[in-house]
Amino acid sequence: MTLETLAPDEAGATDGDALDDEVLAALGAGDYRFKVWGGDWCGDCQRQLPAFAAALDAAGVPDDRIEDFPVTKGPNGKEGEAVEAYGIELIPTVVVESADGEELARFVEEADVSIAEFLARELAETEASA
Repeated sequence: MTLETLAPDEAGATDGDALDDEVLAALGAGDYRFKVWGGDWCGDCQRQLPAFAAALDAAGVPDDRIEDFPVTKGPNGKEGEAVEAYGIELIPTVVVESADGEELARFVEEADVSIAEFLARELAETEASA
């Protein structure tokens, strides 16, 4: 991975929300693919991505199902691989896809809960309506 902020750290490893058993079970269920856009220069990414990485690690999500996309600030907004294709305007953005590439959940910039908890809730709702 090339995003340094997408590495578990001591703070992320102790984040209660990120390591809740139900959250971990939801993240580790299925054959989900996690696509993460962020920037090591971004304060929101620095605060949120280490805890998310710790949650993915604790959930047993293999590295080959986590893809990171470093983003830079350009004159017309965010720039980087797949930014345009996925409509990335704010970071961090995390898109969860099924094994066949269907988008199942998306976290954008911030929420009232951790990235892991937000995505777990979205995935549970997606599974319930399937």
